[in-house]
Amino acid sequence: MSTSHFLTLFDLSAGELNQLIDHAIDIKTRLKEGKAHTPLQGKTLAMLFEKSSTRTRVSFEVGMSQLGGSSLFLSPNDTQIGRGEPVEDTAKVISSMVDGIMIRTNEHAKIQTFADNSSVPVINGLTDDYHPCQLLADMLTFKELRGSIKGATVSWIGDGNNMCHSFMNAAEIFGFTLKISCPENFMPKAELLAQRANNIVICPTPQDASESSDLVVTDTWASMGQEDEKDAREKAFAGYCVDDAMMKLANKDALFMHCLPAYRNSEVTPSVIDGPQSVVWQEAENRLHAQKALLEKFLA
Repeated sequence: MSTSHFLTLFDLSAGELNQLIDHAIDIKTRLKEGKAHTPLQGKTLAMLFEKSSTRTRVSFEVGMSQLGGSSLFLSPNDTQIGRGEPVEDTAKVISSMVDGIMIRTNEHAKIQTFADNSSVPVINGLTDDYHPCQLLADMLTFKELRGSIKGATVSWIGDGNNMCHSFMNAAEIFGFTLKISCPENFMPKAELLAQRANNIVICPTPQDASESSDLVVTDTWASMGQEDEKDAREKAFAGYCVDDAMMKLANKDALFMHCLPAYRNSEVTPSVIDGPQSVVWQEAENRLHAQKALLEKFLA
């Protein structure tokens, strides 16, 4: 019997993802009411980080604790991968000792290789191509505030990065339209655009993307590992800062999301991210609840 993994949203069906989000709402309610929910007693999650993290580490570590299990943090300095051990060998050894593995790394091919050689579920905590756990939190947040996202219009403004790729996947799975506006040299991968074409509209300007939207989303212009490109990127992204004028083009009750960390007056103005349409703090907290549902599904 093959081991199931969560490397992209497509590793679960639309029905499974919707059930997972509903379960996350139930888990969140129980926590707020002080009701214990500990289905992962005796289970251990290994967490491998090759990229720094705030929300991913805290949410997975706290999530395992609240579910009754334990977690083990491993940085590149803590494993032999950092000294050149083949990914395949590390995967076989670690998976023989734990019940699940969460990895936050660079190349998506690396996490795929790890999963191919792991005897326990592997969860993608972020790669250069995808960030599916963040999308679980985003879909959970929208459902809490607006109900089903099916048929909605979502605007992606900024870099065609791993978050944009994951929103492209989500558009097909959850049945919403994704309007994308990126600078010419920062578009999402062409092969992914071709695969998800039915649910995507490419817009020439961020204003076009924002118009009549139910949700406006952006991300930092320089992700981890791109810090040396910061000045060049700021020039390329001039005009892509989500501001009040852009939000006014969206629907009156449109929400604003950002996976954080955010850089005010770069990709978003303070008046937007700290304003009444912003749900970034609820979105960030929901990483915990969505991932607890995910951990329970794969490790219970």
